[in-house]
This record gives sequence, C-alpha cells and structure tokens, in this order.
Amino acid sequence: MDSYHPRLILFDIDGTLLKGGHRLRQWFGESLESVYGQAGNIDGHSFSGKTDPQIVTELMRGAGLPEDRILGLLPDLQEVYLRRMREELSAEDMTLLPDVVPVLTRLQESSEVTLGLLTGNWEGGARSKLACFDLNRFFPFGAFGDDRADRIDLPPVALERASQGRGRSFASPETLIVGDSPLDVACARAHGIKVATVATGYTSLEQLQATGADWVLAGLGEAGRIHPVFGS
Repeated sequence: MDSYHPRLILFDIDGTLLKGGHRLRQWFGESLESVYGQAGNIDGHSFSGKTDPQIVTELMRGAGLPEDRILGLLPDLQEVYLRRMREELSAEDMTLLPDVVPVLTRLQESSEVTLGLLTGNWEGGARSKLACFDLNRFFPFGAFGDDRADRIDLPPVALERASQGRGRSFASPETLIVGDSPLDVACARAHGIKVATVATGYTSLEQLQATGADWVLAGLGEAGRIHPVFGS
C-alpha cells in the first residue's frame, strides 16, 4: 500500500478521538426516560459504531414501543439530550485519546489532505464533545447521525460536503475512514473506501484484525504506518 495517498480523511469520534465516561450514557438514559418514559436495556446495549437515531430505535423497539411512537418522539429526544450536553458537558466527562492532537495538527498543516468527520453522533453532540478539547477547529464539515440513521449511508454525504467545501470532487479510492469498530470497517467497505482502525475504543486489537481493515493500529500514534503525511 506504499502508493496509497489519501486526499480526504474522515474521522470517527467516540473511541477514535475521545472517550466518554459514564455520565454520557447516564444522560442518554435520563433523556430517554424523560421523552419515552423508559430507557430500555441501556446498560446492556452496545453503542459502538452506531448512530444516535439507531441506538434510540433499537432500545425503544426492545422495550416494545411501536415504530410510529419511536420515530415521532425522536426529535424531542434529540433536543433534550443535546441541550443537556451543551449545558453540562465538560472535559472532565471525556478522555482525550493519546496522540490525537499531534496527528490532527500534522494533517491539518499538510496541503495534501482534507479532514472531515464521519460519526454516528448527532452534529450538536459531536460538536459539544469536540469542543471540550478544542478539536472542532480541525473539522469544518462532516457526516452525522442527523443525516442518516444507518452509518453505512454516511460516506456519500461526507464526500459531497467535502466537495462543496473544497470546490473539487473527492472519490472513494482517495478517501480514508479512521474508526475503532467493525461498523466503521463495514461502512468503508460498502463504498470502496480504505479504512484504518484503532484499538482505543471498545473493540480489541484482535477483533479489529478479524474485520479485514486495511490497517489495524494500537492507537493514532502508529498512524505513520498508513502514510508519511500522518507523521511518526
């Protein structure tokens, strides 16, 4: 893969750049209870790689709520949860993962690449999380859970926004997705995009290797293995 030169790099957030603590899941559950009257099996539910709307839908389906009620109240849930994040989230509730700022700084300073987000978070939640560590400055655009309920449908949104923002088109073969879950790999594979995974999230290095990702890294500090533009 020595000839690979990514021009567009799309980063996941949770488990890739940051990690949220117990309070975020607690707020999500309390928001569900406020809007739907229950939180479902939230303690046993995996959020990894999923969009926020998908998580809500899965939890509420599991709790036996009808589809029309789930979808009808989804905007209310989004409003309640994101307001809580805007008002209360701080850096103490999150962990900035190792090497994130140095890697993003090197990439931002390079004329070779454009940076964006590809995350299942609603955009308001994504921006609140990134703001805790002044990371929004690296990502002028992205594709979010607001755009599609299924992560696998997000890459075309991100490519279109990159094209609009940069005044040139971006193709799948010159794009790289960086994430931490098997769903990041599936999302990239569905669109012919190369994918690098980092074992800083909720999936082990061995499990990530089994996904067939193009690169499996212990963390972003190893990103120089992908291309020299990432630095060492």
